[in-house]
Amino acid sequence: MSEMKREQVLSKAEKLINGQRARDYGDAYQNHERIADGWNVIMREALSGSGELTPAHVALMMDWLKTCRLLTTLNHEDSWVDKAGYTALGAEFALRKSRTNARKDKTDG
Repeated sequence: MSEMKREQVLSKAEKLINGQRARDYGDAYQNHERIADGWNVIMREALSGSGELTPAHVALMMDWLKTCRLLTTLNHEDSWVDKAGYTALGAEFALRKSRTNARKDKTDG
């Protein structure tokens, strides 16, 4: 496989962010602002609750990113599929952490 040069990466990125991605997701600044708003809520809750971001929190954050994109293009099938995937992963991660904590409490107690 040929190695991609930085100029090629930048050229491809420029075409995407000024082309199809801009059409699909709207104004980049507004989209990132919405994402930041949601991620700040998730981070505040994570830090005030468990004191750290967990993999389940990251799954919530990625789900929120997909939600923000869907606000502009509700019929973007790939984003719906990604959201479902992040939800499934988040549930698995949260349950794994709670089971691990329960086992740890049994051995500590």
